[in-house]
Amino acid sequence: MTKIWIARALQALVVLFMLFDSSIKLVKIQPVIDAFTTLGYDPSQARLIGSIELICTLLYLVPRTAVLGAVLLTGIFGGAIASHLRLDDPLFTHTLFGLYLGGMMWAPLFLRDARLRQLLPLTARAA
Repeated sequence: MTKIWIARALQALVVLFMLFDSSIKLVKIQPVIDAFTTLGYDPSQARLIGSIELICTLLYLVPRTAVLGAVLLTGIFGGAIASHLRLDDPLFTHTLFGLYLGGMMWAPLFLRDARLRQLLPLTARAA
């Protein structure tokens, strides 16, 4: 029962963050425009990226499509990591943030789904 509550809490944190992140891109506030410019992206693409993030987050939120959503969000996080790495941003606060978020995103799926733990074991099986 504790694993279930930990999984729910982690998933809620990831979903809340992603809903916030996608929504500020959809309304395209000035800090988003500034961030896109700093990262070297066209700020006019913010709404498209926010929409893609929102769709992937909703897929992650639905139990039947959670793994698909996690795979797609992993791609988004990888792009964010590459963007920050390219600009030589601070490693632990900016560049690896997508890795932290990805770990928090996948952990609930591992805690709840035995098939996923079997497919991607974190420990070596005894021979």
